[in-house]
Amino acid sequence: MYNTIKTPLVHITRRKDIVWYRAWLIRILAIVLALILCGIITTFVVHINPIEVYKTMISGNFGTTRKIWFMGQDLATLLIISLALAPAFRMRFWNLGGDGQALMGCFGAAACMILFSGSVPNWLMLIMMFAAALFCGMLWAVIPAFFKAKWNTNETLFTLMMNYLATQIIAFFVVVWENPKGSSKIGIINQRSRIGWLPEIGGNKYILIIIVAIVLAVVMFIYMRYSKHGYEIAVVGESEPTARYVGIKVKKVILRTLLLSGAICGLAGFLMVSSTNHTLTTTLVGGRGFTGVMVAWLAKFNPFFMILTSFLLVFLNRGASEISTMFGFNDSFGAILTGIILFFIIGCEFFLNYEMHFRKRAKKEVE
Repeated sequence: MYNTIKTPLVHITRRKDIVWYRAWLIRILAIVLALILCGIITTFVVHINPIEVYKTMISGNFGTTRKIWFMGQDLATLLIISLALAPAFRMRFWNLGGDGQALMGCFGAAACMILFSGSVPNWLMLIMMFAAALFCGMLWAVIPAFFKAKWNTNETLFTLMMNYLATQIIAFFVVVWENPKGSSKIGIINQRSRIGWLPEIGGNKYILIIIVAIVLAVVMFIYMRYSKHGYEIAVVGESEPTARYVGIKVKKVILRTLLLSGAICGLAGFLMVSSTNHTLTTTLVGGRGFTGVMVAWLAKFNPFFMILTSFLLVFLNRGASEISTMFGFNDSFGAILTGIILFFIIGCEFFLNYEMHFRKRAKKEVE
């Protein structure tokens, strides 16, 4: 007598480490498939040559020298915030407060520009702005870290809550410092005196933030890969009990890592106020704290790969805006194409981490 034993049709197992170049080939293939699907949708839905759409995406990023510099600024800002989030996520501390921490960095820098303008020389103003921005960013990161280390609170909800609190603080002070009164905005701070403005390199205000982002990527790679602190972050991320067993002070690592993340987010805020934007608004960070989570995760917390993933997301975002402008669509069409591409990119990560085994039904003889 035979009894049919039903086994799963698909059995999923975790894949062993895959060679890095093979992983990137899979990602490139995912992007190509996404572009093909976007081309089909574009052809049959809006009746536009998809090649023209892709050309528009490229021209939106590289069409003029000004567009190239704008893209470089967006890439550098996103990369700095992503680098700030990487150590915390490597430690499995789900820091979703990058927006709030960077925004508070903007607040610290802008407050110094407004309150001390005309009373201190420019070099001292920049030092004060830098210190205030880092302090505010660190403060906004260490508060949820302290509660996590002390009482094991949910850091995801806590850091999200801190984002909203930071936004409301900025909204309040925008009204206090509005210029002119009744405009509900601060405007360009110290536009005439340029007190608190970082010097331009080669007549371009975007070069400095790009240089800082590149240097920071190198420093963070060395820190996370070769330093003792980076090793402790990795061990805590793998297993807190193991970390405690080998003598690592987990609470100390959590606090130290979030102080670092907050400081780098504060640095991003300082650069936005002193180098590129010279103002303060509730939307100044523009959601980069959430986008940075995707950048860090897609790059597997490797700072050099984060440069590539930052470029990809900035390219897609600016390209989508250019499509909407050139073809007279609303923002939704460009967002749909971007979403399809991101869906394929994120989906391919499943196949990089897991293997699918197909099985047939087996028959077992029963006596």
